[in-house]
Amino acid sequence: MKPLTEAEIRGSFTNISEHELERMVLPGLHEIVWEDREFLGWRDPHAIHRGYIVFWRDGEPVGILLKAAGSRSRPGIAAMCTFCRTPLPGGQVTLFSAPRAGQAGFDGSTVGTYICSDLGCSNLIRIVPPRSELQPDPDAVIALRAHGLSTRLNSFTENVLRAS
Repeated sequence: MKPLTEAEIRGSFTNISEHELERMVLPGLHEIVWEDREFLGWRDPHAIHRGYIVFWRDGEPVGILLKAAGSRSRPGIAAMCTFCRTPLPGGQVTLFSAPRAGQAGFDGSTVGTYICSDLGCSNLIRIVPPRSELQPDPDAVIALRAHGLSTRLNSFTENVLRAS
């Protein structure tokens, strides 16, 4: 992923009010290993149900506000993140909804999906699988995972940007 500045991040959001944008707390951008990410995702430390995703789409940064569901899965239940397709304990996957862009979002229309609770999908797909006959090249497996993650993120974003 190409690095982002604070101004690019703040200017990229498509489904957020001015008030929410002003209150948004950014992560430490100097700590980000940009080349190991498909998107920048973080949770707001001051608003536990709020998360953010920013990524490059067609050469432009696109930001999406996410709102986490208030309830969690029961202990012992497994879940799968829609973006990275990693099976995890249910408590590590959260149902997030994103208000649609424009008037539809202000009218209450949302798009929802299950995503890693910490929005750390880029880290999970980079866990190197053991070499085997079926997966002889771990780097190729990671590249395939990254492509799939980007494709699913773009699809979700299309739904958020769609007016209805």
